[in-house]
Amino acid sequence: MTDRSRRRPWLAALLALVVSGLGHAYLRRWARALGWYVAVTATLVVIVPDAAVERLIAGDAPPIADVAPAVLVVAASVIDAYVLALRNNREYDREERAAERVESGATTPPSSAASPADRSDGSAVDRDREADAVSCPHCGRDTDPAFDFCQWCAEPVDE
Repeated sequence: MTDRSRRRPWLAALLALVVSGLGHAYLRRWARALGWYVAVTATLVVIVPDAAVERLIAGDAPPIADVAPAVLVVAASVIDAYVLALRNNREYDREERAAERVESGATTPPSSAASPADRSDGSAVDRDREADAVSCPHCGRDTDPAFDFCQWCAEPVDE
């Protein structure tokens, strides 16, 4: 198990909004935090006119078109921090479920614990489909054997 822990997505987004890269630092994504900080700073220095920055510091509203690039980069940073926190929590929950299955000695994933007759009308086609199904090692759900990835979590499935 990794040293991963659950994170608050709303806090990551808020921190990314307050200071560029801070939301990613909260998620312990150091390279991404530095990257977003550099991206926002570079946008302010290179693209946004100096007059717009000076008006903003003075408390006046600069033209929207002048600050729009910086606003877009900050919005992308906030969205990225939020999505990363959600993904982190999903992976943490998946690891916890896998650890619980190992501790309990369960060999079958919870989604395949019910028989095919319990989940459908019990026809021969359903039983054949269940026999061909492959369990995803990441989320534990039954996948379509025609695919080499899980249609539920999009992770690769090794047969």
